[in-house]
Amino acid sequence: MKLKIYQVDAFTDRVFAGNPAAVCPLEKWLSDEEMQNIAMENNLAETAFYVPHGKDFQIRWFTPSVEVALCGHATLAAAYVLFHLENYSAASISFHSRQSGILTVTQSGDRLTLNFPADEIHPVELNSTLSATFQIQPKLAFKGKTDYMLVFADETDIRDLRPNLETIAQLDARGVIATAKGDIADFVCRFFAPQSGINEDPVTGSAYTSLAPYWAERLGKNSLSAVQLSARKGYLNCNLRGERVEISGKAKLYMTGEIYIMQDQ
Repeated sequence: MKLKIYQVDAFTDRVFAGNPAAVCPLEKWLSDEEMQNIAMENNLAETAFYVPHGKDFQIRWFTPSVEVALCGHATLAAAYVLFHLENYSAASISFHSRQSGILTVTQSGDRLTLNFPADEIHPVELNSTLSATFQIQPKLAFKGKTDYMLVFADETDIRDLRPNLETIAQLDARGVIATAKGDIADFVCRFFAPQSGINEDPVTGSAYTSLAPYWAERLGKNSLSAVQLSARKGYLNCNLRGERVEISGKAKLYMTGEIYIMQDQ
């Protein structure tokens, strides 16, 4: 069996930046084991698989170790592949996720905009475990559907964070978002998820479903600029629209290729 594969750097306007995602277009679903093995072999933060679903597409995402309920940068990458490499001609794509509902991506020039459901985050106690996740003490703690979110004093704190990965891995969550009001943007963040096989994710689109509602309320505006301060960096714009969040960014193709899987070996 031979499959197409693309690698796209998401939330950046150049290669070797943003967050690399693999994208595998399929005619029909492979087994969960096959998709997990492909993601493990790719060894990227996420591999997205999609199949046609009428005029739309179904989508699933895998880290090297687990399937996840929602992934922003790999959805952006999948839309880039459809728009630029797989002859999709409409201006908007609807992806159907069995865990996250309908996710749309629209194209305007070289910018792609995700439309995702906003997360509901709730304050939680800043207990000893959460306080021990980094060498710098956070000011506030919240919990969303899948992640903890820790708020720090300023952008310098986010740049200087050193994660205690063993402590983070013990949390009952996909990962930890660290954020602060920004100097170079409205807010900045980083994301750590060793329990999902990703020590630090370069750019985490889905995290902005938690970040945008928080910073929109805190800063008193719904349109926000953001930078994810990983080594590769990512640049995003967010627009809170009620119970949905629009997350915009650019993407660049890095690689195209083919996967060969021997059957009945």
